[in-house]
Amino acid sequence: MSVRRFEFASPAGYLLAGRLELPDAPVRGWALMAHCFTCGKDNLAAVRIGRALARAGIGMLRFDFAGLGTSGGDFASSSFAANVRDLVAAGQAMSDAGMSPALLIGHSLGGAAALAAAGDLPEVRAVATIAAPFDVTHVLGLFDAATLAAIEQDGEAEVTLAGRPFRVSKAFIDDLHKHDQASRIATLDRPLLIMHSPHDDTVDIDNANRIFMAAKFPKSLVSLDNADHLLSRQSDVDCTAAMLISWSSRYLQPVPETRAHGQEGDVVAEETGAGRFQLAIHAGGIRFLADEPVSAGGLGTGPTPYDLVSAGLAACTTMTLRIYADHKGLPVGRIRTAVGHMRQTEAKIPDLFTRTIAIEGPLEEAQRQRLLEIADRCPVDLTLLSGSRVETMLGNPPAPAEPVEAHAVAMEQLVSGNEPLPTREPVS
Repeated sequence: MSVRRFEFASPAGYLLAGRLELPDAPVRGWALMAHCFTCGKDNLAAVRIGRALARAGIGMLRFDFAGLGTSGGDFASSSFAANVRDLVAAGQAMSDAGMSPALLIGHSLGGAAALAAAGDLPEVRAVATIAAPFDVTHVLGLFDAATLAAIEQDGEAEVTLAGRPFRVSKAFIDDLHKHDQASRIATLDRPLLIMHSPHDDTVDIDNANRIFMAAKFPKSLVSLDNADHLLSRQSDVDCTAAMLISWSSRYLQPVPETRAHGQEGDVVAEETGAGRFQLAIHAGGIRFLADEPVSAGGLGTGPTPYDLVSAGLAACTTMTLRIYADHKGLPVGRIRTAVGHMRQTEAKIPDLFTRTIAIEGPLEEAQRQRLLEIADRCPVDLTLLSGSRVETMLGNPPAPAEPVEAHAVAMEQLVSGNEPLPTREPVS
């Protein structure tokens, strides 16, 4: 998973700047997100949602509307209609780059823009809004009467929004009255997910109800209970992202997570930003979480690093025994290996892995003993006993392809009878 710049031209001629959250393989699809009014592409909610989607195999573009962040254009000269055109241009630029957006997401006024732009983006299969207003004139509630009067009289005025100064023009205000969102929603002809907090004091929950009533099925309304308008808490973003991933899965290309569709190189562990220790692991084309227990300061959302080492030994043992049993024609049913880890600080070798193997089938005692001997010589067992070298470097070096098959080859050689069994002496 990585991020790269993505720039494209607005229909008005200025350059719009965005960030692409690039997913690891397999890529399930692409999403396009419109940020909230005056927020920008680097708004925490947009960044966190983009990263969560990328971890799930969904790439996402977030970009700055005119005059915001690093995009060109002038905010004072912009309008809701111009933002909608720029959102359509973003989708077309993604399609031109081979990343046609199947999912269109909008936050706050960006949600209204997504509802307005969807009709001009035929490749979009589903639309999701977060805290979106039903009527775009709702944004006028951000200005007091004196400010609106000054804009009407002078043609534009400086206003402070979210602690930052912006110049707002009369043309922007006038444009807000020209949009019939009710008709757009009624003719959306896309699956629609509406997410809104009943405690939103910027865009109240009635807006979600009105959008839901105006839309045709399929449509879903999800309450983001206790969330604020900007989704400023990580837990609220996590909930929103998880809902987006789950809901959109039926509208994205199904891609199985297997090694054939995943990475063929290094195992990757990357911080998720949730908790102190939670990591997103990408191994063998599969994604899962690793973490520490709550008692150790983690969230308890996944196996610990030593759990993963134990899992490697358990998996290698079970696979090796299966290969040997099949090779020798032994009547072995299901094999189950349990591995635990403990540290005995006073022992010469403090780390102790305990392994318990259950083998079903009508085996003779000699056959069971032979299987135990084979278990003691599985490749991961031998690696743990003999020790390993670790080379550390900075950067993103390409991973060699050769080690991918090394484990399977080692197991086959072990049980084929063509190679002598390696010795099992622990490192001194």
